[in-house]
Amino acid sequence: MVTTAQTETLSRSRATRRAMFEREIHPLMDRLYGTALRLSRNPDDAEDIVAETVATAWKKLDQLTDNTCFEGWLFRILNHTFISQWRRRQCRQEKEIALEDNGNEGSFSLFERLHQPFLLWWGTPEQSFLNQILSKDIRKALDQLPDEFRIVMVLVEIQGYSYQETAELIGIPLGTVRSRLYRARTLLQRDLWQQGQDAGLTTDGSSETDTGGKA
Repeated sequence: MVTTAQTETLSRSRATRRAMFEREIHPLMDRLYGTALRLSRNPDDAEDIVAETVATAWKKLDQLTDNTCFEGWLFRILNHTFISQWRRRQCRQEKEIALEDNGNEGSFSLFERLHQPFLLWWGTPEQSFLNQILSKDIRKALDQLPDEFRIVMVLVEIQGYSYQETAELIGIPLGTVRSRLYRARTLLQRDLWQQGQDAGLTTDGSSETDTGGKA
């Protein structure tokens, strides 16, 4: 039999837990939505993902033993929520995706275009080049990546998951993560380079070739 004192203690515990939950989750809502939008590319889907994430987090709050880990724990729930929805959608569409073996695009590197092949792909002067492109254009280029490539790009490059963690989260082999990330970087660099050319921020190198021919 539950006593009045036990009922009051339980009530206070729930109130304390709710206060902590609301305090911690409120400043993260914009980031949750932004991440969901990067993953889903659809505002309505992003809202659904965030809503389901919050509901799931509240239901499983007792599983969180360390409140200092709340943020990471919450974003893991969001990622799992998105992956689950994405998988269900893929099953409904009943389509096979064979993107790993499709190499029609070929490799592409901004380093080679900038004549700095020894630099890491987010290094200088590539970073200087990217800084000249509006952030909305970078987001646009990312959003245009096929789902399989965009998801690993967001998880690894934006959220900071390791290759192994990404493989486990999505449910694909580690080698597939590496392959998709390489292809994602190639496609993204190609798109950003084209945007830079369209904006007059860089040249395509044809003038150098033409000059050499005339000489």
